[in-house]
Amino acid sequence: MSTELSYTIEEVSQLLKVSKLTVYDLVKKGELPVFRVGRQMRIDAKDLDQYIHKHKTNQDPSIQTATAGSNLNPQDSKTIVISGQDLVLDILGKYIEKNSIFKPLRSYTGSLNSLISMYNGEGDIVSLHLFDGDTGEYNLPFIKKILVGHSFVLLNLLKRKAGFYVKKGNPLKLATWSDLRRDNLKIINREKGSGARILLDEQLRINGIASRTIKGYDHEESNHLSVASAISAGMADVGIGNEKAAKIVGVDFVPLITERYDLVMLKNRHSEKLISTVRQILSSPQFQSEIHSLGDYDTSNTGRIIYEMD
Repeated sequence: MSTELSYTIEEVSQLLKVSKLTVYDLVKKGELPVFRVGRQMRIDAKDLDQYIHKHKTNQDPSIQTATAGSNLNPQDSKTIVISGQDLVLDILGKYIEKNSIFKPLRSYTGSLNSLISMYNGEGDIVSLHLFDGDTGEYNLPFIKKILVGHSFVLLNLLKRKAGFYVKKGNPLKLATWSDLRRDNLKIINREKGSGARILLDEQLRINGIASRTIKGYDHEESNHLSVASAISAGMADVGIGNEKAAKIVGVDFVPLITERYDLVMLKNRHSEKLISTVRQILSSPQFQSEIHSLGDYDTSNTGRIIYEMD
């Protein structure tokens, strides 16, 4: 590889054939050095080559011993990973960096995939908006099933509206989940593991609609803005997402549900300071005022403990 090359986190994850959160974890441990171009983190090709060489098997045992001794203990690192896509998480990261010893990195992985990664020891703050169709509850049913054997705290970040992105004027007059039965409808979907995908699939199940009957169901985009933009461009009739993205892109929005958007953090002796820092920030009038000023967010329960398991 040329020493002039550098890679994004996503490109490194593809090269190593691991998840992006795994790469973030390597950065957090100090095993992969990064530099920033604006808000984007990049990794030098030479540093990636050194990492690969360092972890090859069948190398000289003395090299392996020296390398192992030089690695930073992950618990000594002050870098943390915040996963999720909402712009409020960027603001939270700014407050954390300004008011604590922690240096946030951002992962834009969906809710369910991030939660599974947390179970596997990756990620520090996971944002969730996972709807459970059987209980009508958000997040906790999934956390209890996935974070088995872990202590955790679940804090409310905000509440927001979710629903349909539709073309200006809503020409097909879409108003309810059952409208997705229509034969003349083309949808654009979110990727598997995202909160919006879970919401759609649960609503299809509740309403007895088979996904195979929906035109465009297999066409996936990886974020709210891309879905809303696809509707604006006429690529589909309807997509699922939050209200903020609809206003940013300029498509109409049909609200169908109020989402509870929460943060989950594992509880252990190494995370006590982080949990305390996040709780103080979420409860501060300054943070809540800044979020409220963005519009389309309900901060009435921001910072409230939804559930805590010791």
